[in-house]
Amino acid sequence: MNHPQLDMAAIQRKLLALREELQAESASSESSRDTVVLDQTSVGRLSRMDAMQAQAMAKAEEERRQRRLTLISGALVRIEQEEFGECIECGEWIGARRIEWDPLVLKCIDCAS
Repeated sequence: MNHPQLDMAAIQRKLLALREELQAESASSESSRDTVVLDQTSVGRLSRMDAMQAQAMAKAEEERRQRRLTLISGALVRIEQEEFGECIECGEWIGARRIEWDPLVLKCIDCAS
């Protein structure tokens, strides 16, 4: 049974919107994760280092997006399996306000601390 105090349709819409937003961000930032060309004739050493640092930051941000997309997929599966809102450690209900604030939480406040 899903969390009895939550509107599952609203939570599902929120998750789908978040997934769509993350996928759009991922697509739009794809070029910033491309390989940095190490051609010293066109770019100086410091500019190359800046470009490489920007690339590393873009890759790290993409990894964070991919982790969130994985969490979203898991939340949608839990909704389908009617297990959404249960703490993965103790099995108790996670606070409704906590889930409404962040529908990707997996643990109740006691188990999270």
